Amino acid sequence: MKINQMIRQKRKELSLTQEQIADYLGVSTPAVNKWEKGSTYPDITLLPALARLLQIDLNTLMSFNEDLTDIEIENFVNEADQTVQQQGYDTAFQKAINKIHEYPTCDRLIYSVILYLEGALTLYNVSAAKRYQEIYETFYKRLAASEIPEIRDTATCMLISYARNRGDFSKAEELINSLPFSTIDKEEQLAILYQQQEQYQNAEKVWEHRVMKGITEIQTALINLLEIALHEKRENDADYYADLYEAVTRQFCFPEWMYYNAHLQIAFAKKDKGRTLSILEKMLPAMKKEWDTKNCPLYRHADGNDSTWFSGKLVKTIIDELANSEEYTFLRDGSEFEKLIMELKD
Repeated sequence: MKINQMIRQKRKELSLTQEQIADYLGVSTPAVNKWEKGSTYPDITLLPALARLLQIDLNTLMSFNEDLTDIEIENFVNEADQTVQQQGYDTAFQKAINKIHEYPTCDRLIYSVILYLEGALTLYNVSAAKRYQEIYETFYKRLAASEIPEIRDTATCMLISYARNRGDFSKAEELINSLPFSTIDKEEQLAILYQQQEQYQNAEKVWEHRVMKGITEIQTALINLLEIALHEKRENDADYYADLYEAVTRQFCFPEWMYYNAHLQIAFAKKDKGRTLSILEKMLPAMKKEWDTKNCPLYRHADGNDSTWFSGKLVKTIIDELANSEEYTFLRDGSEFEKLIMELKD
């Protein structure tokens, strides 16, 4: 809530008129009217008296303690995504920065907005990404001191990634060692508690989340093992990791398009045109399919819409990179590639 809205709301709650506010503070009624419209602001010397008159502290009057609700933040992030699609990334970036300046102490807003903008750089294949990331890093440094553990830890992890990517390994190690360590698994303890209280639906939600998180961690580990094997020319091991990645992903009912991730990485690394196109012909159309989590007992309480939304957005980015990036030139010297791209665009 802005200061003009705060003045108007508190004045009405106290059944005071603008004339009374003016009389108490020794200013004109039109001045108070302008304050409430937001066209001008009270003189700084009047703020303590105004706060006392409205029976609020100065921080509240200045909106220093005012945070957006989770729904308001979610709606703004969705609005930012619409802006990226309709007006471009930079317009959304400027709108987001203006919002942060409006609520500079709202860590949840900054956290949600900056993480979204960071992901959108890849999702929408934004050029000059480095320029934006330099700004985002300053926000992550601020969030790394947040009083909210989730925000603080995620921001620190992002700073680790930034340091790693620019080769500042000593800084990355320093940040890693600063992360908190706990042997208590809060999520597991909650799930067990819910079961003992016969709150089975709540317990199921936690265990389902643990399954999804666990499989995602296994997938990440297998992809990294695969990359190491490719670097060390251990092709049999790379194929083994890719087969295991596909089997785990199928067995645990993850979205169909994910089945092909590991084998596609091997095909790309080998610049195997035939194998790459064969995998893309199955993978890219599958990315447009809805992930219906209700069909699998493992995820009865999960919502697959976010995953479907993300994969649908990702298709366009992948197609653009395949068609324009030098890395994928080996794919583009034949009619098969053009046919695949045309079918996907249609």
